[in-house]
Amino acid sequence: MSLFSLGKKTQPGSGTTGTTVAQACADLKKATTRGELGRKMAPLILRHSPADILQMKRNFETKVQDLTPEYRDRLTKKINEHLLGTYQRVRLDDQQGSLKTLQDPLSDHQKKYWDMVAGQCSGDEGGDAAAIRFLKYLLAGYCMLVLDEPGHPVGTPFPGGDEVEFTNGIFYCPVRDKTGDVDTALCPFCPACQTPQIGYLRPATKPTAKNKQEYIDNCFRYHNFNG
Repeated sequence: MSLFSLGKKTQPGSGTTGTTVAQACADLKKATTRGELGRKMAPLILRHSPADILQMKRNFETKVQDLTPEYRDRLTKKINEHLLGTYQRVRLDDQQGSLKTLQDPLSDHQKKYWDMVAGQCSGDEGGDAAAIRFLKYLLAGYCMLVLDEPGHPVGTPFPGGDEVEFTNGIFYCPVRDKTGDVDTALCPFCPACQTPQIGYLRPATKPTAKNKQEYIDNCFRYHNFNG
C-alpha cells in the first residue's frame, strides 16, 4: 500500500493570492513558541495533498535542467526526498501531538521570516502557482523555525563537492554566508552555521579529496614543514 494517496484533498490554489498569503503570514507571526507555530502551520500545509508535492518536484526538475547530469540527479534526488519527508513529518507531528512539547520561544528575527514570505508572495495573483509557492515557504519555515533544522537538508550537494552536514550536533552549510548564489530569502533565517574554511589549524568537517590536499598544502606552507 502506498504511503501517500495521490488524490487531491482540496483545491488550495483556488483561494490563494498575495492578499490571503499576507493574512496567513500575519497570523503565523503571532506565534510565540516553536510548538505554537507548528500547530498553526500544520493545517496550512496539510490542506495540500502529495500531488502538490509532486508538482513542486516537477517545478524543481525544470528549474535545474541545465545543470550537469550527475550533479542535477544528486540534487534532485535529495530535494525530492526532503519535500516528501517534510510533508510526512508535519503530518506525523500533528497526529501525534508532539508539537505541544516544543516550548522554545521564537526570536523577533525568526518572526520576520513571515514578513519576508508575505513580500515574496505579494505579486501572486492567485491559482495553483501561488499556492505551490506559499507551500514551498511553509515547508522551509517548518524545518527552520519549528524543527530548528536547515532549509536545505543534510546531504544537499553544492557545486565543488561540499554538502550540508551535521557534525557533533551542529549543522553546517557551505553557502550559509555566501548568499549570492542561493535563495537569499531563506539563508538569513537558517540555523545552520557556515562550513569552516579550509585552513592549517582546522580541516573541513567532511573533507573531499581536494579539501584534504588543500589542508596538507596549507600545513606545509604555513608551518614550514617543507624546510
